[in-house]
Amino acid sequence: MAYLAPSEFVTKMVDAGESKLYMATRDALIRAYMAGAILALSAVFAVHCSVQTGVPLIGAILFPVGFCMLYLLGFDLLTGVLVLTPLAWLDKRPGVTLRAILKHWGVIFVGNFLGALTVAVLMAIVFTNGFQTEPSKVGMTIAGIGEARTLGYAKFGAYGMLTLFVRGMLCNWMVSTGVVGAMISTSVSGKVIAMWMPIMLFFAMAFEHSVVNMFLFPSAMLMGGHFSVLDYLIWNEIPTVLGNLVGGLSFTGLTLYTTHVKTAPKRSLKKAA
Repeated sequence: MAYLAPSEFVTKMVDAGESKLYMATRDALIRAYMAGAILALSAVFAVHCSVQTGVPLIGAILFPVGFCMLYLLGFDLLTGVLVLTPLAWLDKRPGVTLRAILKHWGVIFVGNFLGALTVAVLMAIVFTNGFQTEPSKVGMTIAGIGEARTLGYAKFGAYGMLTLFVRGMLCNWMVSTGVVGAMISTSVSGKVIAMWMPIMLFFAMAFEHSVVNMFLFPSAMLMGGHFSVLDYLIWNEIPTVLGNLVGGLSFTGLTLYTTHVKTAPKRSLKKAA
């Protein structure tokens, strides 16, 4: 598979961040909607496989299929734009402002959420036979996940919030590495392999992904999960988004940018006298 050198694919990261900011709002919203929907379906697929086999690792191995699909189709997740767009600002690309970045983040958040919510409603119909029966085993599992990853953090107070934030950081360290993975090869197989590895890791470790959670928690509430919208926002979504931002930008975006684009002066190696 064709492999690009780090200096080449990091430049592509900056270019991608710039191009996203100039995208029409309509296009950004549609791409975000489809990304949220596909990732949500992938989450259902992973939970379904884990429940059916009784082996959670199976779900983690298979979950990246949705991530690969959406990036090959050119759709956008919030976790990716949180990392790529600030690089265009740091690189002083013409017309790139913090206001434009924040506006784009807002558009992608809304699109991702609407796409994930759509799938949550559709799958709730499937899990309950049109809301005529109790949720299926997969539906009940999702409801349990929703409770465990909101009220489960809340019972530990500030320490739970710290844990949630750190899990968000670790998540987007891996997810943004997957985003970069789509840029390091020019072949489909190379892109898929490079994306698959870090995404499998984040899902297997149960780190917190803001877009996956946009599906899990509305779905859990539809399945009868005993927590509120406020619980979801305070004890998951908001800290997760912040953790995703800090982790992805610091561990992936800035490290690659500073060492492959804005490199430090080379050392002078002088021979000993």
